[in-house]
Amino acid sequence: MSAYEIDAGRSAAPSTSGSEAGRSLSGSDLEAGRAAAVRRIVSDLHAELVRNRLVAWTAGNVSGRIPGADLFVIKPSGVSYDELTPETMVVCDLDGNLVEGEHRPSSDTAAHAYVYRAMPEVGGVVHTHSTYASAWAARGEAIPCVLTAMADEFGGEIPVGPFALIGDDSIGQGIVATLSGHRSPAVLMRSHGVFTIGADPRAAVKAAVMCEDVARTVHVARQLGEPLPIAPDDVDRLYDRYQNVYGQRSPR
Repeated sequence: MSAYEIDAGRSAAPSTSGSEAGRSLSGSDLEAGRAAAVRRIVSDLHAELVRNRLVAWTAGNVSGRIPGADLFVIKPSGVSYDELTPETMVVCDLDGNLVEGEHRPSSDTAAHAYVYRAMPEVGGVVHTHSTYASAWAARGEAIPCVLTAMADEFGGEIPVGPFALIGDDSIGQGIVATLSGHRSPAVLMRSHGVFTIGADPRAAVKAAVMCEDVARTVHVARQLGEPLPIAPDDVDRLYDRYQNVYGQRSPR
């Protein structure tokens, strides 16, 4: 599969309510099954944003690309996290147009869509206004790589992207321009918040969790004095080990 593995055969049948109050997919059963699977994954991952205290009220969103289709699933606009279900998730095309669902898509849909168009390797995008990372964004300051956890996950500093207004793909353009040639899966959009990318939605959520964690730790370290940077060669070694050795590997 193009972005991540989806077991469409075990997915619940897609909701047909979209054809009554919104729009519904008109493609193959396989495409509909994959869409249903991604809707379930994306819905479940929104609970991780709440559990890790990355969001307040209805702010923030997770999206996931539907493998094998020019479509993605995203949170609906302004809907409470308590009310989110696989059925409330909406499906959009890569221009940000609603394809399936009863609700209007997130106000950040254009940004997500631009990332998916420009970065075909990306399978998931997350946006939060998490407290510490957003504080760095408000300062317009990159988070320096002073922790091994940062070297592991981000491969260096967490960069700052330009200020951009919400509503069109200006934010998406800033995300792509900032992360192009960067190992970091996270960017601090100036005066706004955090956007993260990943090979799948879960990886993007992990990056958002880790971004807030290191933003807080580096802030605390600065209260004690100036944090010590990690040498670039050591950052490279730490990143390579974590990305290629750490954790479990599926048997071939």
